[in-house]
Amino acid sequence: MELLEKFRTWLLKEGVHIGRVVDFNPLHDKLLPMDFTLANVELTDEILDDNVVFSDWVAQHIEAAQARYGIGGYNEHRTIYRRSTHFDTAEEPRRLHLGVDIWGPAGTPVYNFFDAEVHSFKNNDVYGDYGGTIILKYTLDGLTLYALYGHLSVASLSGLTPGQHIAAGAQFANLGNADENGHWPPHLHFQLMFSMQGFEGDYPGVCQFTKKEEYLSNCPDPGFILAHTF
Repeated sequence: MELLEKFRTWLLKEGVHIGRVVDFNPLHDKLLPMDFTLANVELTDEILDDNVVFSDWVAQHIEAAQARYGIGGYNEHRTIYRRSTHFDTAEEPRRLHLGVDIWGPAGTPVYNFFDAEVHSFKNNDVYGDYGGTIILKYTLDGLTLYALYGHLSVASLSGLTPGQHIAAGAQFANLGNADENGHWPPHLHFQLMFSMQGFEGDYPGVCQFTKKEEYLSNCPDPGFILAHTF
C-alpha cells in the first residue's frame, strides 16, 4: 500500500504531465467496455478457438458501437484463457487479468506516457502469450515503476537496447497482428508493476485467483495512467 500511495502522490504532483498511450480524442472518440468473463455467454469456444473469427468478433463489436477501441480487463476473472494451455498450471489455472487491454487495429501506434528507459524486451512467441513485448522503466521521484506493453509487432523490438532512453510522448511501438502477437485479436496489453521480481522481457499478465492479492499489490491499476489518454 505504501508504494501505491507514493504512486498516487506523484500523479497529483504539480507539474507532472502524463502523456497518451494511444491516439484518442475524447471530443469525438468512444471506448467500448468489453467483458471477457463467464458473464459473456456470446463468446463460445467456436469463436475463441479460431483466431480469424475471434478477431472479427472483436472488430465487429467495436465498429457496431462506433468506438475507436475496446477496453477493459484489470482485475477481471476471465474465462477466455481456456483457449490456450499457456495459462494452465498444475495447481490452478491462471485466469485473473492484471492489466488493461486496448483492442484496436494492428499497426495502431503506441506512445510512451513519461520519460523512461528500456528495461527489457522479448518476442514471447507462444500461443496465447504476448508476442512482441517491451518493458519500460520509470523513475518517479524515487519510486520505480515498470510498464509492460504486450502484443506488439515484432518490428517494434528492432533496434532496442536495455537502458535506452525513450522520451515522453515518443511513439516506440505498434500493435501486432494475430500471427505475431501470441495469436490474439490485435490489442495492447498495458500493465504496471512496482517490481519485476527477476523477470526480463516478460511478467505474468494473468495470475491464479488464489494469488490475487499478491499480484495486485505489485500491479496497480493502469487506469491511473490511461485516464490521461481517455
